[in-house]
Amino acid sequence: MDLKEELKKKALLVENALEGYLPLPDTYPAVIHQAVRYSVFAGGKRLRPALVMAGAEAVGGDPQKVLPAACALELLHTYSLVHDDLPAMDNDDYRRGKPTSHKVFGEAVAVLAGDALLTLSFQLLAENAAGGSAGPEDVLRVIGEVAVAAGTFGMIGGQVVDIFSAGRAVDADTIKYIHSHKTASICRVAVRAGAILAGAKEAPLAALTDYAGHLGLAFQIKDDLLDFEGEAEKIGKPVGSDLRNKKATYPLVFGVEEARAEAGRAADRALAALECFGSEVEFLRRLAYFVIDRES
Repeated sequence: MDLKEELKKKALLVENALEGYLPLPDTYPAVIHQAVRYSVFAGGKRLRPALVMAGAEAVGGDPQKVLPAACALELLHTYSLVHDDLPAMDNDDYRRGKPTSHKVFGEAVAVLAGDALLTLSFQLLAENAAGGSAGPEDVLRVIGEVAVAAGTFGMIGGQVVDIFSAGRAVDADTIKYIHSHKTASICRVAVRAGAILAGAKEAPLAALTDYAGHLGLAFQIKDDLLDFEGEAEKIGKPVGSDLRNKKATYPLVFGVEEARAEAGRAADRALAALECFGSEVEFLRRLAYFVIDRES
């Protein structure tokens, strides 16, 4: 399997589906729909929706039948980026090589665009009950799990701790809390959503959950490293924003070499979680090392 080609294939499915789900840019009030589409179609690897589809594939499901949920996770992720970039948060001017939403549309519209993306993500999750093969109980389960993963016990909780840790000396438990909630929680729920909607049994679902948690940690540590030593033209934004904002990151807390080592260990743990599967999870296996070898 060529992982990059498979990622492109999944990304194209998501792009086409998103084009149909999002209002056209001239739909009244046009500015909010333009802002939503600006951030959604700004690029990116579409990793979260790929995880949803791969979760379905891992348990014998059809990835196209979970496309509404896959798109929902991408909208949820995009909303978090729009809000993270705001002056009240990370105050970033560029994202994926383009001016951030608030630099183009203003802060008020950027806030509302994020809100609109979050709201639409739950609408799409509900659509799996109508257009997919999952039963209503599974759809409700996924909606509930995504809400928890995105809320104060997940991504938002991690973001709050991240904000209040800036400029302070933090311990290992704090940095692990931030990473496991800000990033790993969404990776976990993405894989779980796809698997649940495809009818996963509890044992393989538990293994996939374990995998995705370790993958999310590896991904976030690599993000920290890229901000520390990456190239701006490759990562799409200025290098060193975490350092300027005095953010708590793995390289700053543990050092660059230990951060690299921990990313590798997290990838190894992710692979170990998949030992009970066969070739149906080859995409997930290859993804484990892609996330720590990438340059953007």
